[in-house]
Amino acid sequence: MGYLRFLRANWLFLLAGFLLTFTSSYGQTYFISLFAGQIKADFALTDGAWGGIYTLGTTLSAIAMVWAGVLTDRFRVRVLALGVMVALAAACIAMAVNTSWIILIAVVFALRLTGQGMMSQLGAVAMVRWFEATRGKALSLSSMGFAAGQAILPVIFVGLFAVASWRSLWVLAAGLVLITIPIILILLRQERTPQSMADEAQIAGMYGRHWSRGEMLRSGLFFLMIPMIVGPAAWGTALFFQQVHLTEVKGWSLVAYVALMPVYTVASVVTTFASGWAIDRFGVSRIIPFQMLPFALSFAVLAFADTIFMAGVGLVIFGVGQGLQATGASVFWAEYYGTRHIGAIKSVAAALMVFGSAIGPGITGVLIDLGIDFPDQMLPIAVFYLAAAGLATLGIVRYLPTLGR
Repeated sequence: MGYLRFLRANWLFLLAGFLLTFTSSYGQTYFISLFAGQIKADFALTDGAWGGIYTLGTTLSAIAMVWAGVLTDRFRVRVLALGVMVALAAACIAMAVNTSWIILIAVVFALRLTGQGMMSQLGAVAMVRWFEATRGKALSLSSMGFAAGQAILPVIFVGLFAVASWRSLWVLAAGLVLITIPIILILLRQERTPQSMADEAQIAGMYGRHWSRGEMLRSGLFFLMIPMIVGPAAWGTALFFQQVHLTEVKGWSLVAYVALMPVYTVASVVTTFASGWAIDRFGVSRIIPFQMLPFALSFAVLAFADTIFMAGVGLVIFGVGQGLQATGASVFWAEYYGTRHIGAIKSVAAALMVFGSAIGPGITGVLIDLGIDFPDQMLPIAVFYLAAAGLATLGIVRYLPTLGR
């Protein structure tokens, strides 16, 4: 089934998935970092102090995701989305009115848990649960919410800085979240039955079993896949978090560098659609071994780039990696561990992702303070990606025969 035909047949559910992933934007690093200057000024924070607060809040949210993510196995998406989005709106309001740096830790925790954590989790789990043979297409279409948020919201909110205070913009963000709630509820009035609630629709994983989260955590395949989950979140977040430092070291204009983001987004979107088609056509096992290679190549290119053009080349390649990661990782868990406990299993992956986004900026920031500029860190990061690719390939080769398909 082609994308257009698939979209026409399933647009209600796909639009719901799109809105879930789009709404995660208000808890994503690229959105929160827009307000970094104003937050540091209002709370009298140094770069190190703000970075520490952000890392602590994000780490706590990663820990909480291990338990919160299990809720997606117990409640329908429309029920859980309502609660999560109300909590996300409340977190946005808290950011707008808070005046204490201590409470700021709790605010960051709430934004990261409800936004990046649970909203992303809901979007991914819904797609792998609602769709079986077309999971790749479903994930590629719904994940456009991530790309749309990253492409649209920073431009809009940065433009509003000239006419509104940063705190009032967080109130606006809360309002946008609340406006989205009735739309999602309407779209999901006839929500598909989750596979965890319909035995006949469940798809088993390795050895013909539905793995519990505990069993998954004790499996060798899980440990081989950890670098593949943590790496893109850690170093991808660091790439955007350290963009001011990167442009200063390279001698590039920040405006010129930021202007490359649409090119990166286009590469990510195109690859997301292509990888979704490839997963449905060839299976996720054919995609996983290659997911980390564009990341490795992009960091190698950026490490040696001496012109803004080469920076663009590096970001395009990085976008290819993001596109592969957007679909492959989510389908992998359902394919290898089954769908009965997919929410609990995916919550571990989501926690690892959030944890990675916490440690990446922290590690690179400490190294910068020690005199190791971010471009000098990029080749070791590329090596990390290559090692992650090797471990993931080893896992696929070892466990693919256990699928029995």
